[in-house]
Amino acid sequence: MTRPVAVAIAAPIEPDLVAVIREIGDRIKVVYRPELLPPTRYPGDHRGIDGFQRSAEQEIRWQASLAGAEVLLGIPGDSPEGLATVVHGLPTLRWVQGTAAGAGEQLKAAALTKAELNRITITSASGVHAGPLAEFCLFGLLAMSKGLPRMHADQLAHHWDHYPVAELRGHTLLVLGLGAVGTEVARLAKALGMHTLGLNRHGSSDSPDIDEAHPATSLEELLPRADAVVVTLPLTEETAGMLDARAFARMKPATLLVNVGRGGVIDEVALVDALRDHRVAGAVLDVFASEPLPKDSPLWDMPNVVVSPHTTALSQHENERIVALFIKNLRRYLEGKELINRIDPQLFY
Repeated sequence: MTRPVAVAIAAPIEPDLVAVIREIGDRIKVVYRPELLPPTRYPGDHRGIDGFQRSAEQEIRWQASLAGAEVLLGIPGDSPEGLATVVHGLPTLRWVQGTAAGAGEQLKAAALTKAELNRITITSASGVHAGPLAEFCLFGLLAMSKGLPRMHADQLAHHWDHYPVAELRGHTLLVLGLGAVGTEVARLAKALGMHTLGLNRHGSSDSPDIDEAHPATSLEELLPRADAVVVTLPLTEETAGMLDARAFARMKPATLLVNVGRGGVIDEVALVDALRDHRVAGAVLDVFASEPLPKDSPLWDMPNVVVSPHTTALSQHENERIVALFIKNLRRYLEGKELINRIDPQLFY
């Protein structure tokens, strides 16, 4: 008789969701020791409070709970160091399901050996956060087009005036990155009457909400056409600094910019200059090159910038969606099928 696959849960999730995983049956053996995980700061927190440490006795129990695991749900501490530790210490480990869309960056930072990369499959939670992130992107476009910063300033000053505001309908949106987030952004934008341009490596999309799909090499041609740009890209050698001074110079002066991908895709010094010179009308940013955003960053105090502390992907429903993805992937794993969101160990996304 085939032995059940040992599944260890290394991220805090709700007990009822653990029960749903166990419903897969006797093909798996699930181990979950929530009392050995760091206390959470909010629903869906997978890192836990700062400074958490197990006692010597708890560490022994923790290691015992992981021993023999073939599958891991969550990366301990949601960190590259936690990933490296379990990969180094668990020779039986074959697959880790990350809880973040950026698990590829964690994998890269873990600096695993070639042999370890060949042994372990890492899958990300890409797509789980598409809904909340896309909503935030539309919030950003609406906030800036309707003049929210001016409204807020006038409210604080008790100032009353009449003036026209812009519309999104009939305007052109350029979406950089056509994964789950980018295509959901396009769907919502189409509902508001926008014309949607999409850009990815291959220049193609199956989404009916992308009016035109173009390859990354067409960026300079597309920027002058766009009234708004939404960034959903991962940070790679190809995307680092993609929106630089040259790119901002190609944009319309009234362009709106939203970034929910990775901060390093944008040259922040060039962005600040473009915002000051009104070559970019406004920016709504959830991600930054350095996080937390340094206290001396000019972005904090710019009137045409909205700063979000990399929090807009978080949702009270996040764990439900992660577990649903994990169960789908676990069934595929048990059947020997290719896993969803498998991270390329060469490209790290």
